[in-house]
Amino acid sequence: MELVWIAAAVGLAAVLLYMLFIFPTQWVKVERVAYPWPLGIKALQISDLHVEKLRVSPRRLEDIVRREKPDYVLLTGDFTEKARMLPKVERYVKAATCLGVPAFAVLGNHDHHLDPPALRRLVSILEDAGVQVLSNRSVEADGFRIVGIDDYGSGKSKVGKAFRDVKPGEPVLVLTHNPNVLLGIRQKYNFLMGGHFHGMQFHVPFLFRYIRKGTLPKRGIYKGLHEGENGAFYISKGIGQAGPNARFLLRSEVTVHEWPGMNGTKT
Repeated sequence: MELVWIAAAVGLAAVLLYMLFIFPTQWVKVERVAYPWPLGIKALQISDLHVEKLRVSPRRLEDIVRREKPDYVLLTGDFTEKARMLPKVERYVKAATCLGVPAFAVLGNHDHHLDPPALRRLVSILEDAGVQVLSNRSVEADGFRIVGIDDYGSGKSKVGKAFRDVKPGEPVLVLTHNPNVLLGIRQKYNFLMGGHFHGMQFHVPFLFRYIRKGTLPKRGIYKGLHEGENGAFYISKGIGQAGPNARFLLRSEVTVHEWPGMNGTKT
């Protein structure tokens, strides 16, 4: 009888550990963010895939994209740091771009861990799927400009170069991976998207006092929507994991951003 109770306790502990740490990595949340920017569009942000540890399937991601029908797909870095995982990246990128809508990406610190040939292959995978990779450059979109700033933590950010073609008064969306870069941006923008912090991943108070992630987390800014000196910014909790392949009190996320038209509705 004692062995039965021990087995039951072990089984219960295993279930509890699974529900607390593993299930949140599989139960992806579609976070919805409405911000009063009169563009009349919907954008889907996917950040921090980290495909080597991702537990959300490409099919699940494709289902979300098809259901949400975004006008833009925006990928904010950290696809993989392992060259052997690039075929898996390709499957997820194809899922993310299944609708053929305009898609844009920036690179993250883990992507820059790849050796140069593998990094070029990653960029080719993105471009072959119709994704424009914005490494410190900008492009015109439908009524606004998208500025892509390369990864700050890797020393790849060139803010002045990224903003070089922005016209005075032009509406600007900034894509970057590590949001700490915004502390060095002097140019005005309407909205900035980043990731990198994973929303803390293990949602334990004061964690970022011991894990160095830069100035913003020290200030308690590591997820969600915020107003900065030069514009609003949103930090995704990410869909994948880095370090331990687990989450605590925090689900994987993809983000639907809606910027309504002048009449408050999508045009």
